[in-house]
Amino acid sequence: MSVIIALIALAGHIALLLWGTRMVQTGIQRAFGPSLRSFLGHALSNRFKAFVAGMGVTAVLQSSTATGLMATGFAAGGLVDLVPALAVMLGANVGSTLIVQVLSFNVAAASPALILIGVLMFRRVQNPQVHDLGRVFIGIGFMLLALHQLLDVLEQYAGTAGFAYVLNAISKAPALSLLLAAILTWAAHSSVAVVLLIMSLASLGLLDPYQAIALTLGANLGTAINPVVEGHSGANLSARRVPIGNLLTRVVGIVLALLFLDQITAAMMALDDNGARIVANFHTAFNLTVAVLFMPMLTPVANALVKFMPHRIDESDPGNPRYLDPSAKETPIVALQAAAREVLRLVDILEEMLAGTKTALASTDRKALSALRKQDTVLDRLNTAVKYYLTSIDPEELSDADKQRLEEILIFSTGLEHAGDVLDQNVLPHLAKRLRRGIKFSKPAKRELDDLFDRLATNLRTAAALFMSQDDRMARMLAEEKVIFRKSERDGTRAHFERLRKGDLASAESSSLHLDLLRDLKQINSHLVAATAYPVLEQQGELLQSRISARS
Repeated sequence: MSVIIALIALAGHIALLLWGTRMVQTGIQRAFGPSLRSFLGHALSNRFKAFVAGMGVTAVLQSSTATGLMATGFAAGGLVDLVPALAVMLGANVGSTLIVQVLSFNVAAASPALILIGVLMFRRVQNPQVHDLGRVFIGIGFMLLALHQLLDVLEQYAGTAGFAYVLNAISKAPALSLLLAAILTWAAHSSVAVVLLIMSLASLGLLDPYQAIALTLGANLGTAINPVVEGHSGANLSARRVPIGNLLTRVVGIVLALLFLDQITAAMMALDDNGARIVANFHTAFNLTVAVLFMPMLTPVANALVKFMPHRIDESDPGNPRYLDPSAKETPIVALQAAAREVLRLVDILEEMLAGTKTALASTDRKALSALRKQDTVLDRLNTAVKYYLTSIDPEELSDADKQRLEEILIFSTGLEHAGDVLDQNVLPHLAKRLRRGIKFSKPAKRELDDLFDRLATNLRTAAALFMSQDDRMARMLAEEKVIFRKSERDGTRAHFERLRKGDLASAESSSLHLDLLRDLKQINSHLVAATAYPVLEQQGELLQSRISARS
């Protein structure tokens, strides 16, 4: 019975450690995720900046897997070269060791204070960033608390026959230790948690340094498997170059470490005789050594990955461009036509999103909202592909008319992407709130929203026709649509305040939501007008002005 209680206690403390690690990761990603992604994207100009950026972002995120997925996304989208992306992973591996270094010292006494501070910050729901940072402090406090309690349980049951049998079985084969730790790390999705567990066992003398280092190698292998498994799963193998390249560098480093495991163990013991510090120091030293070894070799590694994992377009993936032929860039007029055809795919996707959102006004299907969010991701990917395709055309090869058309395509594509973002970031959250609260629109409000969605769909088709024809009459007609949407928002606001004056609190919530949707639909229409009608009207104005100047 006591053995079962010990196992439950051990499993509970490990679960608390994993949960604390998870809270730190999610808190940081919610508070700073977009900023960290932007910072990482701007730092990928060369391998050395990329290495430092990867180390810094991972030190903050506490997840080399998250950093790896970001770097993989950049490389798969063609936004960065493969060499800097691989350098990011080398830096991320080093960055993930820094929290282990901190927690290898006895800082458990700070746990209650961190949890208290975290709870106070977490209750500040008015400030989302403070709220999310509170989650981080609570997570760190849980990690420290779990480690402290874990040590108590391990120390209490260290002398039992079953515990000693398991440890002896593992210690006889370093390869078994490595494999066990790799499986645990892959399952836990956290090398930090597994290395901290190894560190706890080593600090109590339950693992000798040789065995602890072999287990730490396994944790490093397991964390490299996660981005491979969780990354891009399509038929295009080129999207897996970064995680597989990272896995290969880790495997080479692990094989070399196993060959010299006795010498490495002796060196670590000479540096520090504390079991926890031996694990932490080796964890950092191993990843630094792999980084130093492979940084000069990233170019041939990248070339080999490109050769054996060529780029293949997955026709079933709607986010893959279909018409952006790289060879067409040598003939700009052909490339511009190809980009225009690709942008019309964005029109089709946005039209589907508008139709799906209109249906969601009265639907109770939550999965439909998730499907609409995925369509916005497709929209973003295609817009990014068009943008990088056009900006990679040599400007010297473009005539003035070509440059003007290129700008028109970019403006239209970006406007469609912005319209999709309004749906994704504003309209869909409003509809999700409607579902959570069980709100129903009144018949007049539902009719007005349906009419505006239909009008938006018509305006979108008009914008697509205008994009191809550049007809000034069509541009003026589309620009006048802004008046209709402004009037709808104004009338809706007036009706909302009238209901509040009458004390109609039952419909106040639905009318407020109706008002938010009117504003968002007006904003979507504004993006369509700004992306197509205004450029044509401005161009016509400039042409008229030049004719007047010529006559005078």
